[in-house]
Amino acid sequence: MANSCPLNFVKVDSNIARFSSLFVALLVIVYLITNNVWILYFLAFDFIMKLFLNPGISPIMMLATFLKGLFKIKDKFTDGGAKKLAGMFGLTFVILLIIAHYLDIWVLSLGIAIVFLICSLLDVFLNFCIGCKIYYIIRKIYPNFMNNL
Repeated sequence: MANSCPLNFVKVDSNIARFSSLFVALLVIVYLITNNVWILYFLAFDFIMKLFLNPGISPIMMLATFLKGLFKIKDKFTDGGAKKLAGMFGLTFVILLIIAHYLDIWVLSLGIAIVFLICSLLDVFLNFCIGCKIYYIIRKIYPNFMNNL
């Protein structure tokens, strides 16, 4: 099964996802600099909007869509299921960052943030989505994985 085939038959624009990853990475960096937990709440809210409600009304998704249009970047579609799993990983990272923040364990927060930033920036600069790669591996083992989501 090739990475380019639509595994859940829902396509998303990979360029918009990459812009979104850039904004997420920038917000995580701002959190690390300011230690303002409200940035993490905003990220959690945004991930919940994208994953479980309507991606079109997510603030980060709207900004990413606007910038893609502004720079006249062509569509490049990829499997939506893979990006959805990557988003679930992102939400998990944000929740872990919130927990580490309230436990006041800076080293844990920094470790989680570094892994999160590496994953996000790999997608932004190299178009290499770790969550997507994990999705394809799981789909090979469990072909019905995430069919109902």
